[in-house]
Amino acid sequence: MSFSASFSSGLPRLLDELDISLILTTYQAGKVILISSDGESITQLLRDFDRPMGVALQGEMLALALRLNVAFFRNDQGLAERYPKRPNTYDALYFPIALNKTDFIDTHDLAFTRHGLVAVNTAYSCLVKIDAGFSFQPIWRPPFISELEASDRCHLNGMAVDDAGEIRYVTAFGATDTREGWRSNKLQGGVVIDVERNHIVAEGIGMPHSPRLYRGRLYLLSSARESLLEVDVSTGSVHTLATMDGFIRGLSFKDDHAFIGVSKLRKSHTFGDLSIVNKRIEAGVVVIDLKKGEQVADIVYGDDLQEIYDVHVLDGKRRPNILNLPMSEQYRAMLTPHGAQWVATDNEPATTDQQGVLS
Repeated sequence: MSFSASFSSGLPRLLDELDISLILTTYQAGKVILISSDGESITQLLRDFDRPMGVALQGEMLALALRLNVAFFRNDQGLAERYPKRPNTYDALYFPIALNKTDFIDTHDLAFTRHGLVAVNTAYSCLVKIDAGFSFQPIWRPPFISELEASDRCHLNGMAVDDAGEIRYVTAFGATDTREGWRSNKLQGGVVIDVERNHIVAEGIGMPHSPRLYRGRLYLLSSARESLLEVDVSTGSVHTLATMDGFIRGLSFKDDHAFIGVSKLRKSHTFGDLSIVNKRIEAGVVVIDLKKGEQVADIVYGDDLQEIYDVHVLDGKRRPNILNLPMSEQYRAMLTPHGAQWVATDNEPATTDQQGVLS
């Protein structure tokens, strides 16, 4: 399936000037989407994955949260340039190199930290280290969570990591300790928790998502209030920087611009009782000028794509590619510390690129 989409006239030039591409995840459609620009038009490349959620980036490594696993990828420019399907097309190619089985823990955000790769384990209301020894290894839980149980007690979902790799803040829909207890006050029960000090630094936020530390400041999204927020962690005050229509999740930055994922909720969705479902909303990405607090560009999808979970900037990547797991079995490659190369095979690839130039 290829998704129809349109984009604002300034988006191709903006991505080109910022020297970036974007990676989006949509668990509803089971796709990872790469958005790139040549300065005049936008190209999207789609890959099939099983319920993709959070994305983490560190150097040439990328991690992706899936329904029952976390997948690891490594970018190699040489593989990109010699990609058998389309040689001399891409400047980056993320090739799958490992798969950690977690079973269903409802993984939301991911981040590379000084502890290794850490996931927000929403089902068990804790942060966990992802490694090969266990399904997950708990490393922290909110002070109000009395035990680890697969009952989504507070809807822990987001994680902010500083430049040193320290986990600083997390978001949850409520400071609750019963099975799905957050649901009763989801419009105003959201909290931001300081992980180091183990206490709540801001509260009363409607469905907080995607906390991010950027230039020493803490930003997050209030999905229920359709707002980009900045939190003063010393006072707990919350400042609205911009508002937009839609259920917003997924936040990334480059220079003075914030890239935000927008979802259109179905009435059958978990949050389908929100007033947002009665608005005419189309899923996509909006770009906010942080200095002005104004929307300066967007990409809008049609009815085939309804929900986006994560958005990340791929800095310095003009035309990236990513292979999903079945493709890596067809387009085989060997990656070592001394270089990478494609492995010859007599089998014809069973999966082709899904991509197109958008208008």
